Order: sequence, then C-alpha cells, then structure tokens
Amino acid sequence: MPLVERRSGYEWGVGRRLAQGVLMARMHSGGKGSSGSTRPDVSESPNWSEQDKKLVEGLIVELHDAGNSNAMIGTILRDQHAVPSVKLLLGKTVGAVLAENGKTREVPEELMNMMRKAQGIIDHLENNRKDLHNSRQLTLIESKIRRSARYYRDNGMLSEEWKYKRDQLRLMVE
Repeated sequence: MPLVERRSGYEWGVGRRLAQGVLMARMHSGGKGSSGSTRPDVSESPNWSEQDKKLVEGLIVELHDAGNSNAMIGTILRDQHAVPSVKLLLGKTVGAVLAENGKTREVPEELMNMMRKAQGIIDHLENNRKDLHNSRQLTLIESKIRRSARYYRDNGMLSEEWKYKRDQLRLMVE
C-alpha cells in the first residue's frame, strides 16, 4: 500500500488562520468583521445610472467645495444623482478625481476623522476623569493616529514635519 503524504495549508507555511479560512481580527477589538452586506460583483455601470463622466466629475468638485467629505460625496451621488459607483463610472475614486483637480486636503480625511474622535474622547475625559475604558480607547486611537501619520509621511501625503500633539489637537481639528 503506497504511502500518500497529506499536508494541510498550515504545514505548507501558509499560516493557521489562512489555511482554515478564518478571517483576521480587527486591530483593537475582538471583532472579525465577517458580517455585513457586500456590493454586487459588476464590471460596468447599469443603464439607468448617470452616464455623463464630465458632469459627475463637476459634481464631485462642486460637492467638495461645498464642504463635503469624500464618503459624503459618494453618498450624495448615489442617493440624489443616480451614480451607484463613482469607480465603476469613471474608473477612479472620488479622492483621485479631487487630486486631479488640485483639491486635496492638507491632512488626509481618515487621519482627520481619527483626530476628531480623539478630541471627543478628550472632552469626555475632562468631565469624567475616572472613566478608565475611554482613557484606554484614547490611547488606542492615538496609536492609530501615529501609525497612520507615519504611513502618510512616508508616502508623501503629509508633510515631513507634521506631528501629532494632544495639546494642539483642538487647533488642528477646528
């Protein structure tokens, strides 16, 4: 009887989680992120959607000038202008369209959102000094801010001398 060598993916060096098909967990929580809806797998915009590329690019710039974030621009285009996906229609994201038109922000949107969250927790902790849970959450958010800032500095999306400082956070956010 011939011996058949059977190996799992783990033995091949793939890693236990990947070999078992298990999703990786979030950075600072126990969630695995396995639930939620997924966008349908389509390769082109539907017939009923807005098809004029120049009009959509103009709307993106106009909505940005009105003070909307990239995510809010996508939501407004989807709900009010029948554009289910900017990337499907234009072949580039909202951020890429704004970058082409010279409308990039000094601080990336993701980093600014994390700084707003940190500022909210700092305000909460001023009144609730014994709240150890949110004190820990502030530490975690600040570490994410520093990690993201390092990435943005290394890729030229943030100036080299930019540094996160808790005492100057209110000035940066407002």
